[in-house]
Amino acid sequence: MPQALYRKWRPQTWDAVIGQEHIIHTLRNAIAADRVAHAYLFAGPRGTGKTTTARLLAKAVNCLDDDLAARPCNQCEHCLAVNEGRFLDLIEIDAASNTSVEDIRDLRDKINFSPNQGRYKVYIIDEVHMLSTAAFNALLKTLEEPPDHAIFVLATTEVHKIPATVLSRCQRHEFRRIPVPDIVANLSKLAESEGIQADPEALTLIARQATGAMRDAISLLDQLASTSERITLEMAQTVLGTAASEAVIEITAAILAGDAARGLDRIHQSLDAGSDPRQFARQIVDYLRSLLLVRMGNAGQIEATQEVRQRMAQQAQAFESTPELLRVIRAFNLAAGEARLSWQPALPLELALIESVEGSTPAPADLAESPRAAAPSRGTRTPAKEVRTAPSGAAKTQRAAPPAAEPASPQIEVDALPQRVAQHWNEIRAAVRQRSPQTQALVNSCKPLGVRNGALILGFKGELVKSKMEQGEHIEILQEAMQEVIGEKMPVRCVLSSGKAIPPDVDQDGMVAAALRDLGGEIVDIQ
Repeated sequence: MPQALYRKWRPQTWDAVIGQEHIIHTLRNAIAADRVAHAYLFAGPRGTGKTTTARLLAKAVNCLDDDLAARPCNQCEHCLAVNEGRFLDLIEIDAASNTSVEDIRDLRDKINFSPNQGRYKVYIIDEVHMLSTAAFNALLKTLEEPPDHAIFVLATTEVHKIPATVLSRCQRHEFRRIPVPDIVANLSKLAESEGIQADPEALTLIARQATGAMRDAISLLDQLASTSERITLEMAQTVLGTAASEAVIEITAAILAGDAARGLDRIHQSLDAGSDPRQFARQIVDYLRSLLLVRMGNAGQIEATQEVRQRMAQQAQAFESTPELLRVIRAFNLAAGEARLSWQPALPLELALIESVEGSTPAPADLAESPRAAAPSRGTRTPAKEVRTAPSGAAKTQRAAPPAAEPASPQIEVDALPQRVAQHWNEIRAAVRQRSPQTQALVNSCKPLGVRNGALILGFKGELVKSKMEQGEHIEILQEAMQEVIGEKMPVRCVLSSGKAIPPDVDQDGMVAAALRDLGGEIVDIQ
């Protein structure tokens, strides 16, 4: 059976490891000086060479070459045995499937036996963060005082999950993501050796898609080469699913037109057709990022066909401002991270679209000259606040909701937002996120307007988000978060509201509050 390219091209010498010079230099010097540590921790993203470097270390410490600086030689009996996978003193353990304390105790019992072939027994424990707490505790003593013939190499992609007691017993090395130019250079060399015809633009796209992982880049090249055709940019975009699809362009157009209904329909059509929500969100983010690059004058950094470039240029300039485009990117970037965790996979995408359409601020051309109003106080002077209002009957923004959209409910009268809620709202949202990222996304889509009959009033700009908040356990989760942060489990009521939240220091019966609540005003300055 043909061997996968990433296995065939696995580095067999120190010089063949790409992008990790800071680690290779340290290990080579340790081998040359015969000062090898008893335990190493290799941490970093997947596909960056952790396991490969661990095998090179195992091969070097057992190499039979008399010149320490030349190890591994790849010629002696031990080096050849490691390369062929038959070296008995190299033990690789997958911690993802050997997580229990019994597995570690079994390892600890066998470690005292002398090596079968080489000078050292080298234990490579991959994905070590998957070990249970009891397994880590069982490993501690062995890591601290291992036999002279034992070396441990722990590899992980999530170093923050490793107990500090384990970290303190290991020599730690951080693997970095490999730069795109280094990946492209290696892919070009590999393609030439394998007789694969590939355009430089396609190799650059593969390198960017690999996000710093050499193994992923080689696997993608292997996948594209299996078509037995020349690898062009268009072909790579089609196979890898990175081409700017019509669905993504139509969703962007719906956002620009302020048409939430059309955007939601396009999202549901794509998901019903089999698109993965998380990948689809990433595709939207990638396209919006390209629009940002075009807007900033960096269109040369985009891999796209001429037709798509023209459409990107049109949509990039259609956004009223760069901050508005940044806001849309952030909304869908959040959706890309939460789609994996959501019990309703479409929800993060729906929320991102609605926030993108309805969360825009009034355009300057649509705003009347802003009068200054000083709110009368009850015995004390409140600072004057500049308030902007929209002219009577005029649309607040050019991106008004389509005529079929459900109108907002009348503004509800509320008392001022309690200081304990206003001052700790961000902490409350953080506590919500710990319980449910889905609830946190809904809470981010509302504003606490105030209190009515002892209940906290949350204002939503759309019926869809409001109704989702009222379903399931979302309100209860918010109440539990408030109980944790402010020590009070307040009742919660959700309303449709296009008004602004009134700051606690504003007189609720004054002119400023009336402008904010009834005229769509916005505080832009405090004197």
